[in-house]
Amino acid sequence: MRFPQYPAVSGRRAARPRTARLGVLAGAVALAMTLGGCGGTDAPAGGTSKAAKAAPAADRVEPLATTPKPQLPVTVESADGTEVTVSSADRIVPLTGSLSEIVFTLGLGEQVVARDITATFEQAEKLPVVTRAHDVSAESVLSLRPTVVLADTTTGPTEAIGQIRDAGVPLVVVEPAKELADVGRRIDTVAAALGVTPSGDELKARTESRIEAVRKTIPAREEGAAPRVAFLYLRGSASVYLLGGQESGASSLLEAAGAVDAGKASGLKKDFTAITAEALAKAAPDAILVMTKGLDSVGGVDGLVKIPGIAETPAGMDRRIVSVDDGVLLNYGPRTDRVLAELVEQLYPEGGAGR
Repeated sequence: MRFPQYPAVSGRRAARPRTARLGVLAGAVALAMTLGGCGGTDAPAGGTSKAAKAAPAADRVEPLATTPKPQLPVTVESADGTEVTVSSADRIVPLTGSLSEIVFTLGLGEQVVARDITATFEQAEKLPVVTRAHDVSAESVLSLRPTVVLADTTTGPTEAIGQIRDAGVPLVVVEPAKELADVGRRIDTVAAALGVTPSGDELKARTESRIEAVRKTIPAREEGAAPRVAFLYLRGSASVYLLGGQESGASSLLEAAGAVDAGKASGLKKDFTAITAEALAKAAPDAILVMTKGLDSVGGVDGLVKIPGIAETPAGMDRRIVSVDDGVLLNYGPRTDRVLAELVEQLYPEGGAGR
């Protein structure tokens, strides 16, 4: 997902968002996904949430057990309307962390020669960084002699994309994922572009099966008893405090977890709006969903409840905060089942999904 363009935490330059693009939001700040961010799932600092605190899973992707065998050349239609012929998948450059995740999970990680700053999972972390999604260095990309480049519709600048194409490198643009229903479509698109459609079918089936398995662990609730959860996008270093609405990219995930998106339910139609006491009172969340780095940036739970209006919500009074790693929360990809499991576990600590 991409988020509004604000300075990133830890002094890093932000991408214009997680995602989302949260296409919606332009996707995460370069540190947030980018859509993004790079970080672990450490417990929030500065306070104790009532959410469950299981040990974070290793930041790794799980490639398919079967070895993919690219059948090339293939000609595919890029999301920007360009027909692209891919003749080799020997040197792949995915320009977003979420695309890297799909490529590695398809089993093509050995062919990836560079990464976006948001591809922070273990298998990719030693690759050279050539882009921050909205800050693509065409020269850096071309210096690695890629045989195919993958981007999404929020990747830029446009001049860099054009420069890569003008150099004769096949560049396929993929529509970003905005909701849970986009997971399979995005896997299909990447797999087709790399000539591994059968592997894409296998990965899509595995991912959808795992998501469905997590959904079955959600405790039954009486009608009208679903928790109201507000998604907040926070960057304390830039004094950015936003409340997610219908287009934030989080609604689908929250609804899959058996919750109500409090911002959407309160009538917020766009992606994000500035947090105000009035907006929070109308949303009346029972729990608050945040990205890990965002929570850290405001000083943890103790700092979060000092933001005007937070402490007066049911979530603030109960200190019921759900924190998920920036790099995976809104990616809607092969690890979305883990994100959903973490949401369920924290929302329903006495009867949710285990990991």
